[in-house]
Amino acid sequence: MTTARYRRIVLKLSGEALSGENGFGIEPGVIKSITQQVKEVAELGVEVAVVVGGGNIWRGKVGSEMGMDRANADYMGMLATVMNSLALQDSLENIGIPTRVQTSIEMRQVAEPYIRRKAIRHLEKKRVVIFAAGTGNPYFSTDTTAALRAAEIEADVILMAKNNVDGVYSDDPKVNEDAKKYDKVSYLEVLNEGLGVMDSTASSLCMDNDIDLLVFSITEEGNIKKAVMGENIGTIVRGK
Repeated sequence: MTTARYRRIVLKLSGEALSGENGFGIEPGVIKSITQQVKEVAELGVEVAVVVGGGNIWRGKVGSEMGMDRANADYMGMLATVMNSLALQDSLENIGIPTRVQTSIEMRQVAEPYIRRKAIRHLEKKRVVIFAAGTGNPYFSTDTTAALRAAEIEADVILMAKNNVDGVYSDDPKVNEDAKKYDKVSYLEVLNEGLGVMDSTASSLCMDNDIDLLVFSITEEGNIKKAVMGENIGTIVRGK
């Protein structure tokens, strides 16, 4: 059997990745495609943790436009990530992949509270662990959650699956046809040039803890497996 490059990964999904072309809610065909790709990776023996955003259900920007308190808007976003996480869990278990959802905000009726040692134990038992409700604190994005959890569980890499872009570019490729795609880039370049891969808090956390990040497109079937196998897709971001 072909050996995967990574032993333990954090897969970062945006909420929009679950909505497909609709731009809102959860598209059944899209979530089935993603969970099937996760199954392929899990069957290689790779330990998989997932962090999913909530932008397909609620965005903090909407709260700001409504004049809502920032903390309340962020807590609503955390609840949106729980909804997405439960949908992912159900879809994964329907295809035979054992899964646990752990939340940073305690809600025992629907998921386990986040406990680092328990999460690692689940991963060692080859269960997919989905981290929901962000960090449990307002003002922090799910990008930061992915960086924090990757550091805590000692993941080999963060796989950042993008919905409409296949890597890191010098500018928005939808606006600027001359935008250059990077094969490799450092976190320092990401921060200094404002490349918009992830927010500055998450980038700094990854850089300080020397966590590799691979940015790639989720829309092409089989890309998660290709990323795990070390194929040349997307852009790799490194601290050094």
